[in-house]
Amino acid sequence: MGSEPADLRVVNARVVTPSGTIDGGVASRDGKILKVGTEPNLPDAERTIDAEGNYLIPGFIDPHVHWGLSRYEFDYHEGLEHDFETETRGAVHGGVTTVVNFLLQPDPYLPDMDFFKRAGEENSFIDFAYHAIVHQDHHVEEIEGLAEEGIRSYKIFFNWYKHASPELGIDHSDAGRTYKVLDKVSEINDGVVMFHAENEDLAIERRRELQEEGRNDLLAWSEASPNVAEAMPIEQIARMTEYTDSRSYIVHMSTGEGVDICEKYQEQGVNIHAETLPAFLCHTKHDEELGTWGKISPPLRGEESKKRLWEGLRNGTVDYMGTDHCPHKIEFKEKDTGKHGDIWDAIPGDNNGIEYFLPVMMSEGVNKNRISMERLVEICAENNAKRWGLYPRKGALAEGSDADMVIVDLDKSKVVDDDFYHTMEPRYSTFHGQELTGLPTHTIVGGEVVVEDDELQVDAGGRDYLPRGENGVPRE
Repeated sequence: MGSEPADLRVVNARVVTPSGTIDGGVASRDGKILKVGTEPNLPDAERTIDAEGNYLIPGFIDPHVHWGLSRYEFDYHEGLEHDFETETRGAVHGGVTTVVNFLLQPDPYLPDMDFFKRAGEENSFIDFAYHAIVHQDHHVEEIEGLAEEGIRSYKIFFNWYKHASPELGIDHSDAGRTYKVLDKVSEINDGVVMFHAENEDLAIERRRELQEEGRNDLLAWSEASPNVAEAMPIEQIARMTEYTDSRSYIVHMSTGEGVDICEKYQEQGVNIHAETLPAFLCHTKHDEELGTWGKISPPLRGEESKKRLWEGLRNGTVDYMGTDHCPHKIEFKEKDTGKHGDIWDAIPGDNNGIEYFLPVMMSEGVNKNRISMERLVEICAENNAKRWGLYPRKGALAEGSDADMVIVDLDKSKVVDDDFYHTMEPRYSTFHGQELTGLPTHTIVGGEVVVEDDELQVDAGGRDYLPRGENGVPRE
């Protein structure tokens, strides 16, 4: 226990640890966890919080967000600074305590690394790391240099963004560039190639057919990129991963077919992993009331895929979760055509994911007996930390880990309305109008209480950039 008192201790909690759930608490000092155990074994502390019998869990890690998308109002660098402040403010209200953001620009990344680090350190409410979207030849040449800067995950758009959303300035990757990136990353310790798996050659033809029929509804957006458009590239990615003896990760996997393909290749020893999103676990393409707010890429699917994704999370085929949080003002999202306006012109991407992540998974997962609390924590905290080289500093309530903790009251309820979120744009998400049950009462970052009873306690900034590759080892 040590002779010095702790700074903070949480008692009377159901503590979810890597080795099981215990009745007791956690004590922290200088931002680190000092002791996990039953209350008599915890040291005295300057401040004690009574969890009132609620769960105490490690803060969720969101490995899939796109800060800087508000660059439609700012330039990219201004947008990055802006989004770190507004969107991580939402994160701490929702119980997310670490984020991994995708860097996206046409220019080389390495000359701007000092800025990227400073943007988060000065503006974020939580610690942060980066993935790099590799969509130009010069990005491929930067991979080793990025690894030295602690960025060891590289996302490519495999045959997507050939035609869609030219305003994003993203170049797609064919099989040749995909091979080059997989081969290069196979030599990097902890390196992972991340894939947006969607076949736009098929999707563009389906889109033309549907538009010629006069279709302009959410179901048409899903039919424009059918399940097979995701299944085909996942199959190819798995085969190329095996060929290069590399490591791949399917982002925002949406289909039951994707689960089946990943399971098949995992059983053959291929290092292919997948994440899914709360949106795919909770909505379907038939939820027409979502309108343009439900336009995401890949699109919402049917009930069978939803069911299969939950099964994949339970059995370990799908071992990770993120949100794909894209901060856009509502007018830009809807392209000024309204919630039930032009589905083809509206911008793809869900909003406010980092804040609804934990509440949705408690409400729709734990409280509806689709997944256990322990398995949910494994997926959304521990596994995300391991895959991105942040474990055991992040992702666990264990001695020596960062004191990033959330008290969750499984009975606490709120309706998602325009006052629910604390981000740049609280007025829309795919969960608007829904009642969520299972919300944080306290969010603790680095041993500091940052949100208590829905009230922010701290200012932004003073957080750490997390270079990866020194300690963490991706789970094979």
